[in-house]
Amino acid sequence: MILITGGAGFVGSSIAIYLKKLISQSNITVLDNLKRRGSELNLIRLKKNKINFIHGDIRNTEDLKFKKNKISTIIECSAEPSVLAGTSDELAYLFNTNLTGTINCLNLAKQHNSNFIFLSSNRVYPYTEINKIKFFESENRFILKENQKISGFSLNGIDESFSLNGLKSFYGATKLSSELIIQEYSKSYKIKSIINRCGVIAGPWQMGKIDQGIFAYWMLQYFYKNKLSYFNFGSKGKQVRDVIHINDLCKLIFNQITLIKKKNGNTYNVGGGIVSNISLKETSKICSEITGNKLRIAKSKIKRINDIRIYISNTNKVQKDFNWSISYKPKKILYDIFLWIKKNEIILKNNIF
Repeated sequence: MILITGGAGFVGSSIAIYLKKLISQSNITVLDNLKRRGSELNLIRLKKNKINFIHGDIRNTEDLKFKKNKISTIIECSAEPSVLAGTSDELAYLFNTNLTGTINCLNLAKQHNSNFIFLSSNRVYPYTEINKIKFFESENRFILKENQKISGFSLNGIDESFSLNGLKSFYGATKLSSELIIQEYSKSYKIKSIINRCGVIAGPWQMGKIDQGIFAYWMLQYFYKNKLSYFNFGSKGKQVRDVIHINDLCKLIFNQITLIKKKNGNTYNVGGGIVSNISLKETSKICSEITGNKLRIAKSKIKRINDIRIYISNTNKVQKDFNWSISYKPKKILYDIFLWIKKNEIILKNNIF
């Protein structure tokens, strides 16, 4: 059995359906607490694909008792995914889900001798250090400067050796803490594990919000003609992120399940890299072209203290180890999101706004 925690969310449900189609006879089981609005819409998709759903919470050990079936692999997608979590609200849910929940999942892996694939985040890298990288400004984006002697950085982006010392956000701190604990469990209890530090993931069925799932959120606002604002760094929308289509991530996860014995203990930066990255201003232009809608985007005075000017993942290591590459670029990713919204226009409007 393959268990996917957070399996009714965007990433978890997409991985579950992808794996079920490739390994049709497999037992794919997902567990989710359905906290995020819109995740209940994925239950229909999971049922249609004959994927088992358990309404449970990784914070509760009683929900993680699987006595009938042996779990071969746990894919840990559960998270409070907002980088703003804890800046204005209670921290307990963030810590209990992103840290205690991971420990509970590791104990389950220990009981079943399961392989363990963890979806971490590029937010483990400190924004204090990333924002020190020199840049220049073009009409539509910030651009990294060449010839900077910074360990772990090149024009290919941030690699796995980049410094972890510095402020990250509460979200990033919980993810890095989980990574450290995974490494200890893997060594002490011989749990085969892989850690993926993901960039921005996007695609159909992502219920995007301003603090998580920004590209789906941006297209949703353009489609429904809602208000948008640029913020931070002059409020010009020139921040750059690399973006990976969910299908590209699913392909990688399948390869990792297959090769985990050979690649046990490795940590990878997983994102669009230099092939697929885009600024918010460029995103606005593409969204306008695709939808035919024009929005006047305001300049917000709200300051997000942990924002990053430019983040691009150096994916050389993961590409080499898994013979994997990016097949979707930003415009195609945004168009796929648009088609999904158009097909589900009414149900989405009623459930996520």
